[in-house]
Amino acid sequence: MKPRNHAKLLAVLAEEYSRRSPRSAALNAEALKHLVDGGSHSIRLVKPFPPRITSAKGAYVTDEDGHRILDFWQGHHANILGHNPLVITEELARAFGSGCGLQTGFTDALQVRTADILCGRTGAEKVRFTSSGSLATMYTILLSRAFTGRERVMKVGGGWHGAQPWGLVGVDYHAENRHSFEQTESRGLPSAVADQVIVTRFNDTAMLEEQFRKHGERVSCFIFEPFMGSGGCLPASRAFLTAARELTRTHGTLLIFDEVISGFRFCAGSTSRIFGIQPDLATFAKIMGGGMPVAAVAGRADVMQLAGRGGGVKFSGGTYSCHPASMLASRLMMEHLVAEERQVYPLIARLGEKARRAVEEAFRAEGIHAVCTGNGNEALPDSSMAAVHFPYDAKTACDAPDQTRNPEICDVELSDTVLQLALLLEDVFVMHGLGSVSAAHTEEDITRLGDACRSAGRRIAPFL
Repeated sequence: MKPRNHAKLLAVLAEEYSRRSPRSAALNAEALKHLVDGGSHSIRLVKPFPPRITSAKGAYVTDEDGHRILDFWQGHHANILGHNPLVITEELARAFGSGCGLQTGFTDALQVRTADILCGRTGAEKVRFTSSGSLATMYTILLSRAFTGRERVMKVGGGWHGAQPWGLVGVDYHAENRHSFEQTESRGLPSAVADQVIVTRFNDTAMLEEQFRKHGERVSCFIFEPFMGSGGCLPASRAFLTAARELTRTHGTLLIFDEVISGFRFCAGSTSRIFGIQPDLATFAKIMGGGMPVAAVAGRADVMQLAGRGGGVKFSGGTYSCHPASMLASRLMMEHLVAEERQVYPLIARLGEKARRAVEEAFRAEGIHAVCTGNGNEALPDSSMAAVHFPYDAKTACDAPDQTRNPEICDVELSDTVLQLALLLEDVFVMHGLGSVSAAHTEEDITRLGDACRSAGRRIAPFL
């Protein structure tokens, strides 16, 4: 189906938003003088301008105009306990007050304890820390190529593995391209990079088997998200996970789980603890950092050893890897989640299910067909995440990125842009239609989300 044109609706929403947020508008005008597009992370730059935040606590943020906004973005899904939880901030304050916390350039006991916890909760033998998920996924691919002596990388179409060369292929859906996801996403990359990346389809075991039949002996690694984030909030199926493990082992390819989002999201550790399938390497970030910039590559000792002295892989991690305050926050977060695992995860799973149901019911009441993904499956029973999609055909399953991100199947602009702005007018912030639930959210917050979606639906329906 030809995508809808939402220009008139967006103009109406933008005008009302601009009237009610003059201070954020003024600050945005000032930001444009020196910041590219007014900021340093494109996804945060809501059009016509983003809310400029002054404080954040629990499930809410407050902007320059005094709006108290119910937040389901939660720091790119990092804040599983909500914004600025005391279990982290109080200890950080004590550390800074005692003369610790800023960069020293030395090693300390913090990273030893943090490494112990991470390996213990993920089944990894060795770990090396860095400061971003993008760096972590890049290092896993470097390690894989060095270990296997192969150049090719296999990934899932629609999967986001950060702003690094092999990650910037096959991310966005391109309707003009018959392969849909097989395209380089950034100018400036060497042309050879695209030739080295093989794109397969999420949860399609038959296609995965075919790709390994064709390319298996030349593939260094297969990297994918056990729970896909921006591609549509979709869990991997048991069949796909099993096939990935068996095929990579058969062909001498390393299996990489990108757990930047899923790590510590569904249990106090890696999803491999739930699946019973151990990857060769895995990446972690977001939740495990406790709100600070922490990422990690963890996995088999024989592979990880290539990052050490004489290994030949320049995995130095960066100046701010193992930053003292970051290591403290990470250790505290993981210790807390381990101790409170039986309380935190059932709570957020229950709220996630209620949020998905509330959103679908709200739009249905306004005559709009919406599908919330993020539900659990046979491999991953519960989930605290969700994305909202608006398929043109009510029979569309919305179970793969080539559906959820295809503007001819789902109204992508409605879920990504229109809904976000419409809900901001109700003081609710979402990303890709919704986002993630934290332990700081309440039943009342979910009810408020449903009410906000009904109000948004009333604004949207006359323009459809």
